This record gives sequence, C-alpha cells and structure tokens, in this order.
Amino acid sequence: MAALPAAGADSLPPGFTYLEDIAPSVAQDIRYAGADNFTGRRLKGYLAPRCILTRAAAAALKRAADKLQSRGLGLKVLDCTRPARAVRDIIAWAKDKRPAPTRAYYFPAYTKPGLFRAGFIARRSSHSRGSAVDITLVRLPAPAPAAAIGRATERDGLRCDAPTPAGRRARPGELDMGTDFDCFSKLSATASQRVGAAARANRQLLLRVMRGAGFVNFSGEWWHYKLKLEPFPARSFDFPIR
Repeated sequence: MAALPAAGADSLPPGFTYLEDIAPSVAQDIRYAGADNFTGRRLKGYLAPRCILTRAAAAALKRAADKLQSRGLGLKVLDCTRPARAVRDIIAWAKDKRPAPTRAYYFPAYTKPGLFRAGFIARRSSHSRGSAVDITLVRLPAPAPAAAIGRATERDGLRCDAPTPAGRRARPGELDMGTDFDCFSKLSATASQRVGAAARANRQLLLRVMRGAGFVNFSGEWWHYKLKLEPFPARSFDFPIR
C-alpha cells in the first residue's frame, strides 16, 4: 500500500483510530479525497486519503481481512468516516442544477434531483457515525491506488454498470463486483441477479465475511457495511480527514 501522510492519532476524538494502525493489511483508496467519484471533485472535509474509524469497527475489519488471507484475497476501503460537512457537500451538489460531467458514467438513468427520489442520496449518512465502510475485495498483494485519477466524463464511453469490467473504469487488483463503487443503478443492489455469476459470487463472499465480523450490509449497495454494535449510534461527527 502506498505510504500515507503522517498524522497523530491523538488528534482524533476518543474511540477513533487510523485504520492502518489496527489493520495495515487493508488497502485504502478513499475516493472522496480526490476527483475519482460521482461529484468529480474532492469533498469538503477530506484533506487526505485516509481511513478513520471507531476502534471497534477497525478491529472488526481486521478480523474480516484475516479471514480472507488464506484465499489470497484482501479488503480495500473506499470510504470510512465521512465528515458531516461532506454529507452536506453532497446534498448541495445534488441540488445544483448545473449538468454533471460524471452523469454518463455514474448515473445515466437519473437526473441529480432524481437521486434523492431513488434513495441513492440521503440527508444523513451512517458514515458520519464512524463505524461504516464502503469496501470491496482485492487480490493480494493489493496494488497501490493509481495516482491522480481524474473524474469520469462522457468522453470515456464507459458506464459504472457495464456488463464487464472492461466497460468500467480500470480498478487494478479489484475483483469484479458487477458495478463500480457508488454506481447509482439498480444493479448495485447486493442481491441483484442482473450481474454476472462471478460478480454475484464475489458479493456473497464479501457479505459472508463482513457479517461474520459483525457488520450489516445496506441491501441497495453491495459495498456499504456498518458495524452492527456501533459505539456511537446517535452521534454525527464532523472532524476533517487528514
């Protein structure tokens, strides 16, 4: 995994940790810290591409990763704690009536306001409670994230829900999960039967491993899990990710 910028864990709220301090084997590709996401830009509050979680969630994630190692597989987190200001930033982006260059890739079947009605964007996020992750499977050793990946545009000719990985953005080392992360499509539902057999099997493997470690899945998104016994079920945190 690529070296991450130094920061002190003592700057975090009590009960939180940097994931690499607990589970260094888990790869990190924090998409909202750059342009490689559905907004096409870095979200407010993401000052570095790092995963911060509650200690309970980080320990559970380590257990899940350890279970996969005998298969030559590992985990990659795509988002962890999401500052409340980033959630507000997403809402403001969705309300902005200007066209989004990322639409052709991430949500070709919807308008930005339609993402609210379809339930893809919510006004609150479990990520802000510190015990939720967006996650996928990778082959070991997991390659470092490609540097400075730009935003998806119509010119790419790709779609997040293309039938094969060749029709989506390149994700070296990641297993085929049927869609890209944050793909606003019905095919992103964990139990969707409209994705290929390999993708269905990979989703079920991830589901079993994460459930075994104490996480529950949001059925509309194969990548989204939260710790069942989360330490801060009624809190929303807004500290910056750095």
